[in-house]
Amino acid sequence: MLGVQVTYLSVDRDGLIDPESVRKAIQSGRADPNLPEAPVLPTTTVITVMHANNELGTVQPLEKIGRIAKEHRVYFHTDAVQSAGKIPIDVNALNVDLLSLSGHKLYAPKGVGALYIRTGTRLRQLLYGGHHQRGFRPGTENVAGIVGLGKAAEIARASLASDSQHISMLRDKLERGLLERVPHVRVNGGLAPRTPNTTNIMFAGIEGEALVIALDLKGLACSVGAACSSGAVEPSHVLTAIDLSQEEAKSSLRFSLGRHTTESEIDFALEIIPAAVTQLRAISPTYRKEAAAR
Repeated sequence: MLGVQVTYLSVDRDGLIDPESVRKAIQSGRADPNLPEAPVLPTTTVITVMHANNELGTVQPLEKIGRIAKEHRVYFHTDAVQSAGKIPIDVNALNVDLLSLSGHKLYAPKGVGALYIRTGTRLRQLLYGGHHQRGFRPGTENVAGIVGLGKAAEIARASLASDSQHISMLRDKLERGLLERVPHVRVNGGLAPRTPNTTNIMFAGIEGEALVIALDLKGLACSVGAACSSGAVEPSHVLTAIDLSQEEAKSSLRFSLGRHTTESEIDFALEIIPAAVTQLRAISPTYRKEAAAR
């Protein structure tokens, strides 16, 4: 972004940000010599942190980060696309000034989203030409999409506890079953707080893309990374950020569950995944080399 300096923070092995690293990254401003009584404001203007990661499901400690942002008078934004409809969200408890979400992630129509703006947060419009949406964005609103998003949010709120319990149970069954049936498997980010619907699993010694194709032919959909990065040649930056090697990152698959996932579908996955992994490892020179070194 032109004229703006961006500071990126590292994460631990489970994909979590240390709130204290946020505090240390805030750049201090200078006092105005003409206004000696005025407070010193930071030159950092906004902190933005993903609430839940789209590949690991890791949920960040926003409450603590938000308190730090408030102490330093810095605006705090979170991308809640992956968490909205999956876990409880309270903008006051999270101490956020801005929160963005996407409708299709909570079963609303595609092409609609929302931005929460705390009262008093100063924004400048990027597009001009009309006074729609409180003067921030010109153009006719997608009324049908907005209504659909509102209804989807209403349903998600009513079923949040039961959905979370159901999906968590299925995710845990999938992880436990794979760990028991397939050797040399690891759940990436498994020790962190996570959303109930996402798991990322590393199958040592195989190419993730090959496993995705093998499972797709059997009727099981999964991915080697985020949907928005499909087609990328390089390994996932999320997985390399948690200190996975390039080989480990390329051997990792993301499985996503939802409100309509059934236990029989998990049983089906536990039948075909171990068989596909075994078949691919049998022809993998990488796995044979690693196995010989163990």
